Amino acid sequence: MDWKSEKPPTAKDIAAHYRTEIAIGTYGPGARLPGAQGLGKKLGVALMTVQSAYRQLAEDGLVEGRPGSGTYVVDAKEGDPSPQQAAASLRDLQEQMRQAAARLDDLSERLAQLEAERGSLASGDGK
Repeated sequence: MDWKSEKPPTAKDIAAHYRTEIAIGTYGPGARLPGAQGLGKKLGVALMTVQSAYRQLAEDGLVEGRPGSGTYVVDAKEGDPSPQQAAASLRDLQEQMRQAAARLDDLSERLAQLEAERGSLASGDGK
């Protein structure tokens, strides 16, 4: 993620960045993510934005907060996928959802065109 964009990242952007970093192994099991307060200052966002991003990662089962210590990538339990596998799966799912949304937008546009043509034919304008 380009942290130097024109506008500060959202919590969703930050979570996506660290989800990818976990998936590719930059942050392995037991690794500590950057402190929320310092990261917020670095990115020019409120502490609550970073905390929200970390909360999203925790809800995904990728990290856990340790009061007074920080946020850490979880160790996989016996039989569970590793944080890297889980993050990669979530990243793939996000891409599939993005593609589905693009197809839905395309279908909506095509439907609107067909309805406009149908209306034009029904009113006699299409002759």
